[in-house]
Amino acid sequence: MSDSFYNFSANSLRGKKVNFEEYKGKTILVVNTASQCGLTPQYEGLETLYNKYKDDGLVILGFPCNQFGQQEPGGVDEIEATCSINYGVTFPMFEKVDVNGDSAHPLFKYLKKKLHGWFGNKIKWNFTKFLIDSNGNPVKRFAPIDKPEKIDEYLQKMRIGNE
Repeated sequence: MSDSFYNFSANSLRGKKVNFEEYKGKTILVVNTASQCGLTPQYEGLETLYNKYKDDGLVILGFPCNQFGQQEPGGVDEIEATCSINYGVTFPMFEKVDVNGDSAHPLFKYLKKKLHGWFGNKIKWNFTKFLIDSNGNPVKRFAPIDKPEKIDEYLQKMRIGNE
């Protein structure tokens, strides 16, 4: 398993391979998302966070996942519509992935190994968030119920947006 965030890649929602090396020097928030979840309105808060700090180097990477209550059943067009039309999402979204089990995307295997949650290496639900500092180090895991406003407070402590 790779030991650097920058060694991973994933396919964008439209299938283009994205090497995470292109995010070097950025603060990154990785989120497993779902379009039909009670937490789906967090897209709005995440977009607000992204717009507030993107010029200061924050990137949010959204990864749709259908492993929790089958709450991401749609394809690319449905995911894109939910994100852009309903919530105005402009941060990068990726192809649907698994985050738990043998078929979990390697990035999520890595993040769970680096940042354990209440349930050990498992992700419990949609909208689990992983914060990676500008050196590529996973530094904080946020629970699904942690709203983006809580992450905003943490980013301010990290001095994002205070330069």
